[in-house]
Amino acid sequence: MRAWHYTPAADFGLAPGERVKCVRREAGLVASLLLRLFWALVRLYLRVWHRIRVQGLENLPRETPFVLVANHTSHLDALVLGAFLPSRLRDRVYPISAGDTFFAKRSVGWFAALCLNALPLWRRKTCARALSELRERLAGGRCGYILFPEGTRARDGELAGFKPGLGMLVAGTATPVIPCHIEGAFAAWPPGKRLPRPRRLTLRVGKAVAFGDVKDERTGWEAVALAVRLQVQELAAT
Repeated sequence: MRAWHYTPAADFGLAPGERVKCVRREAGLVASLLLRLFWALVRLYLRVWHRIRVQGLENLPRETPFVLVANHTSHLDALVLGAFLPSRLRDRVYPISAGDTFFAKRSVGWFAALCLNALPLWRRKTCARALSELRERLAGGRCGYILFPEGTRARDGELAGFKPGLGMLVAGTATPVIPCHIEGAFAAWPPGKRLPRPRRLTLRVGKAVAFGDVKDERTGWEAVALAVRLQVQELAAT
């Protein structure tokens, strides 16, 4: 019989306020139950209020690790990408969110952590250590990320350039990247509007790609970002 071995959570021992902002955060039992309930309601909302259509549903990942990426024009985007993932992955999928937007205020930070399971990445002071921790956690195979490589919502609804942070997470690894395109989110809830409108949404999911043969260095990171952006752009044209 194999000996029992106890492994504490990566965020064990941190104060509640520190856990919320920690990129090593793991969901406990209560948080896992809350996540399942929240995402069930999100899926219902998207189907009723936005009459969402999903193309390429079979391309969504069923196991971790993975990085799900898409264009970014609305706060609806993370909800659209996360809503149709398998429920058993809920507590292991982390949207990477702007820390200065979602974690600057305590109340918003708690909502982002407990309901969205979001992890903060601070745009103005992103450090190599934070990205290294995210990459290490992803390489361990125990999680998936939802990432918007443009870095912020497009104010004109058009696809902007992808930042090399995506490449820093996956270059030289077998981690699959799933490109997606979201149509209608800008019309439904563009930046500057308080509430979403009942506009139809379409999610297009492409086939997974990996970048194990790409060097883990600046030129490789940029090559990954460019390649994935082209795939998102192609999905937009379908």
